[in-house]
Amino acid sequence: ARHTDRERNARNGTATVGPPSGARLASRAVETVLHTNETFVIPRRGADARAALRHMTKLIPLLPLALIVMGLSAALAADPIPEFKGKVVAVADGDTITVLNGTTQVRVRLRGVDCPEKRQAFGTRAKQFTSDLAFGKEVTVKPKERDRYGRVVAEIVLPDGRILNQELVRAGLAWWYRRYEPNDATLRSLEEEARAAQRGVWADPNPTAPWEFRRR
Repeated sequence: ARHTDRERNARNGTATVGPPSGARLASRAVETVLHTNETFVIPRRGADARAALRHMTKLIPLLPLALIVMGLSAALAADPIPEFKGKVVAVADGDTITVLNGTTQVRVRLRGVDCPEKRQAFGTRAKQFTSDLAFGKEVTVKPKERDRYGRVVAEIVLPDGRILNQELVRAGLAWWYRRYEPNDATLRSLEEEARAAQRGVWADPNPTAPWEFRRR
């Protein structure tokens, strides 16, 4: 009779991790070492173990390069980005704009706020609101970090001194993004104010937050 993978692995003292493959086991071992603090144990005997060890010998030379790339990525994310002034040359949506820093176009994600998506109610209005306040104007960009997409996460100060991030929340056209800025008391207060006044998205008694909409 043909034995299942689970039965073979049970005899070898290992659990089933998908189709048995030396390449799969070796790749998973490398990924585990690079991305977690856990130890990945290759089976001690059997054809899978021999195949995995053969593939590991091919992957090991790549480890230094992978570690260098990871180190550079972490350094770039942690490297402080200086404040700068520049003209807003594009508005992708309510919370994402492009600002000129000298001759370089910098894509900026507004810190601490999350506007409705384009396919959501008020998504178009949020984009228009941001365009009306910032497009074509010189703003001050106060960066905090870069996100995983390489965008600068920042506070945007308008020419009149108002902060675009806060104005969006005040108008009810953005949520306070509490997941990333849980301690921002100003955004918290502005959202409570907009909700009480039923402005923008809060005209709906139970609006769908954009992070929930994106999961659908």
